[in-house]
Amino acid sequence: MIGKVSVIGAGSLGTAIAQLVSNNVEEVFLHARRKEVVQDIQKNHRNLQYFPNIPLSPKIRAKHGYESSIDSEIIFFCVPSSAVRKVACEVKDLIKPETVLVSTAKGIEYPSGKTMSQIIYDETRKQPVILSGPNFASEIVLNQPTVTTIASTTQKNLEKVKKVLTTPEFLVDTVSDVVGTEMCSILKNINAIAYGICEGMNLNENARFAVLNKSFQETKEIVKGLGGNPDTVDGYCGLGDMVLTSTSNQSRNHTLGILYGQRITVDEKSSSILFEGKKSVMAIKKLCQENNITCDICQFADAVLNHQKSPEIAFQELWGKMI
Repeated sequence: MIGKVSVIGAGSLGTAIAQLVSNNVEEVFLHARRKEVVQDIQKNHRNLQYFPNIPLSPKIRAKHGYESSIDSEIIFFCVPSSAVRKVACEVKDLIKPETVLVSTAKGIEYPSGKTMSQIIYDETRKQPVILSGPNFASEIVLNQPTVTTIASTTQKNLEKVKKVLTTPEFLVDTVSDVVGTEMCSILKNINAIAYGICEGMNLNENARFAVLNKSFQETKEIVKGLGGNPDTVDGYCGLGDMVLTSTSNQSRNHTLGILYGQRITVDEKSSSILFEGKKSVMAIKKLCQENNITCDICQFADAVLNHQKSPEIAFQELWGKMI
């Protein structure tokens, strides 16, 4: 059994990952940004903000900040994509050479166009294992049947991460296609926004699922154009995560799309809700333009989200490109 694992970020996913890996390790350190979260977990052994009714494993220890070193064999980065560079910079000198890093954020930096793994490598000089879906934290923490995909070109790192994650209910698929897996985790949020816009417009089901099918096809083309394996899109991190994120009411980006389809603008700063897909739309559009890759679904989402085009007009333009 692995001794110590650290999870950076005590939000819903970080808490769920900590609960999951506690089945397979001796001790889990859950690093929280806010002192009150640490105090809640220390006092009540629950994360009262995210999962108030779920007792956490006694193996989980909440910590505020970092010590002189992070003495863990594996570190999971469970922070929003907008915070990954800052966190990686903060911990880069505290990580042991043999420690395996795992990236869980689903986003891409704008305007640099760098993925989360590229950002983590920039700051730490370590290539992380990529963890992708189809997963909701609320189901992981309840130990409900779930499959995830992890990707790395280093086999021993894949095996180590798979070992700490796997339970009878939580199954882990391993692949070597880092580019494809990570792009799937980014594009599924854009596809969810596009599908949500169509739903918010009260578009008929035939048209909505035609858009979803085009999203799947374009994901393959974008993955291939950026150097990944298009077959990866057929897997759990591709089709499975795309359908889950596009159609579930638990998906923030699906909800964001619905609101914009109803012409309701969301102020993320005032709502404190993070939508990973919104900046990804601009970054992917830029990447596709630079690499001469068709991205009609992304352009549709961009027109509605970032250029205030009416959903109806934007959809008519998309519909003319379906065949």
